[in-house]
Order: sequence, then C-alpha cells, then structure tokens
Amino acid sequence: MNQIIYDIALWVDGFEWSTSLHESYYMYNWIESTHVLALMISLGMLFMIDLRMLGIAFPNVPATTIAHRLNLPMWIGFSVMIITGLLLVYAIPVRSVQSVWFRLKMVLLVCAAVNAYWLHKQMKESGSTWENDARAPKQIRTSAALSLGFWILIVIFGRFIAYDWFDCEYGQPAFISFVAGCVDGQTQW
Repeated sequence: MNQIIYDIALWVDGFEWSTSLHESYYMYNWIESTHVLALMISLGMLFMIDLRMLGIAFPNVPATTIAHRLNLPMWIGFSVMIITGLLLVYAIPVRSVQSVWFRLKMVLLVCAAVNAYWLHKQMKESGSTWENDARAPKQIRTSAALSLGFWILIVIFGRFIAYDWFDCEYGQPAFISFVAGCVDGQTQW
C-alpha cells in the first residue's frame, strides 16, 4: 500500500503546476496562510457550538440558535480549509504522504467527520427537548468533547507536518517507516 501511495505522490509531483506552486515565491505562503485563517474561522465557530453543547459557553442561549447562527461561517471556513489543504498537499505530495503527522492528521479527520455525523444524528433524534437546558444530553456532550479533542490534535499534528523528525531519509525504526510510508530504496524528496 505504501508503494502505491508513494507512486501516486510521485506522479502528482511530476505535474508542472505542482512544482510551480511549491517553488512559487508567494503563492505557497498565501495558500498556507489562508489555510490557517480558514482553520481559525471554522474551528472558532465549531468550538463555540461544542462548548455550548457542553454547557460551558452561552448556557442561557438556546442550542439551536447558536448552531444556526454559526453554521454558515463554520462551513465556509471548512470549505476554504479543505481547498487550501488539498492545494498544500498538491504542492508537496511526496513529503506530505510520507509524513507520520500528515497520516495521523488524516486518520483524525476521518474520526472527526464520523463524530460530526454522529453528533448531527443525535441532535436530530433528540429533537429540541433540551435546547434551553444549560447542557445537552450526555451522548451529545460526549460527541462535543470528542470533537474538541479530535480538532485540537488535528491542529497540533498539522503543525508538526513542517518538521522532519520522522523523515524516511533518516533511517527510522521499522514501525515508524511503515507508518510514515517509507518505501525501500528511496528517499523522501
């Protein structure tokens, strides 16, 4: 599987636009900055919703009011964050797919998406019987706490992608080499 991912990354790396984007004096930095700003907007809104579900923020405001008001900016931020994130991977595909931190971040993104689906489902099934309560029901609070934890780790691991502690060229232990996606006989760049 690592060989297939590596081969696809090499193929993407061969595109002229990928190289141009990575070597651009300004564009890569603008995309990365936009990614971080979109992250701040989307996670700021998401954290306020999660904190409301936990009863920590705005306990006197109905939960549906908070969710309805913050959903649009949150989804706009997520959309921009996804687009810019894909562009960042497109610019440096081999290094990205061979990063332990990137791979952990992707696993956590899937976990966060499943949790968001579960949270949305639980909120729909519970109706609005609790929306004026200071805290949501236990299942919703659990999902909100998981959401906060997943996203905090996603941000941390995303930041660690820039560091090369576990690069394939450094001869890592077998487990780290596997998790990072190292392929025998190659170096990361």
